[in-house]
Amino acid sequence: MMARAFRAASPLPLPRSRSVTSVSNGGGGGGNFPWLTKRLSSKAPQQHGGPSGGQESKGEKAEGAPAADEPTEQSSSRKCADPLALLRSAFLAAITHRRRRRQLGSCVTGTMFGRRRGRVHVALQTDPRSAPVLLVEMAAYSTGALVREMSSGLVRLALECEKPPFAAGKKRRALLEEPTWRAYCNGRKCGFAVRRECGADEWKVLGAVEPVSAGAGVLPDDVAGVGAGEGDLMYMRARFERVVGSRDSEAFYMMNPDGSGGPELSIYLLRV
Repeated sequence: MMARAFRAASPLPLPRSRSVTSVSNGGGGGGNFPWLTKRLSSKAPQQHGGPSGGQESKGEKAEGAPAADEPTEQSSSRKCADPLALLRSAFLAAITHRRRRRQLGSCVTGTMFGRRRGRVHVALQTDPRSAPVLLVEMAAYSTGALVREMSSGLVRLALECEKPPFAAGKKRRALLEEPTWRAYCNGRKCGFAVRRECGADEWKVLGAVEPVSAGAGVLPDDVAGVGAGEGDLMYMRARFERVVGSRDSEAFYMMNPDGSGGPELSIYLLRV
């Protein structure tokens, strides 16, 4: 109330009201206050030029901002991508390692083939189209001798290898990856067996008997290839049940198609 009465009674405007009026009117009427005029004139370029200059500076910053922020964004994206890549590689490695460990299931396909007077080959596959997990060649046992043994009754074929001494920091190879074996047929020693890689001749035989799920027979000479002087190429094919006793012992029991009777052929792998 006192301020309103003072303004109404005063013949001249107060410095404060005049200064505010001068500012609102663009700087007019400031002659009575030189110091205020100087101050306003000094601030005028900043007020009029400030927004444009500020816009330009902001525009420059806006234009330059992506270039300045690109390393930060790239570094952050790399930081995010590196853990994802590590997680993806670890996951794939775990899956691959698990698949390698589970090369054989509870049932496998077993094929025994060879010339009548030639060496016996034993192949174990996860399925008829896959590469053999184990392919051994019995160096001193003929296919004809094995056929005669099977015709007389049950056959127990044992492959035995030496257990290497334990070495610290060295991983022991898998049982199916042993290179040499001692071979026994129904308790009688029949020479040695050697692990082989599946070559072109072996693939021909396995490809020819691929449609056969269980059975025995003789293959034609065009499939048999060389070695006709050793007699016919004979084969016997069946499904085997796999039983793992330990990391040093496995057994494969032939499964009869009709499900009757016991296994006529058993294969044992032992590491002693």
